Amino acid sequence: MAEAKALFRKEVSNLRDYVVLVIVDAKKYQQTNVELIKFLVKEQKIPGVYVTLNKPYEAILRTFEDNDIDTRLIIFIDAVTSSIGQAKKAKNCLYIGSPEKLSDISVAMDQAVKALPKEKFVFFDSINTLAIFNKPVTVARFVHFLAEKMREWKIKGIIISLEKGINDALMDELTTLADSRIDVGGS
Repeated sequence: MAEAKALFRKEVSNLRDYVVLVIVDAKKYQQTNVELIKFLVKEQKIPGVYVTLNKPYEAILRTFEDNDIDTRLIIFIDAVTSSIGQAKKAKNCLYIGSPEKLSDISVAMDQAVKALPKEKFVFFDSINTLAIFNKPVTVARFVHFLAEKMREWKIKGIIISLEKGINDALMDELTTLADSRIDVGGS
């Protein structure tokens, strides 16, 4: 069993709804995201929302399909594609202008979560990109809002952050907002 999935399973096994902060080494970033989505979608058969601020929808879609993940169970929110090119219309993807548009991201998440039945997850990838486009205090406020919305929606929430690139004060704030923190270190 892969490291991230094992750590994640251990942390959330007794939790019905949760907000988990996953801190990952850059070398394990993609592998960790795939493992966690595979665990949620393939093993637990939970539909969800994947918010991508790092890679275009089409790239993530290919990666997930290459890893035998049923992407029909996922609504994607893409804040990358519109800023780098023309977004192709997709049935399960909402395009947002850029990672700076926090209100648009919030509205899209709310719509996507409400479109899914019963048990669901929101996977937020990643805080680091928010920190590039927004001031640390704005990122902290948004993550606080995000964690509260995840609790209000009664879902499984996963927030991804690289272990480097976030200042210590913001990392401490993120950690206090989460029900659990999982560190997936480098090798």
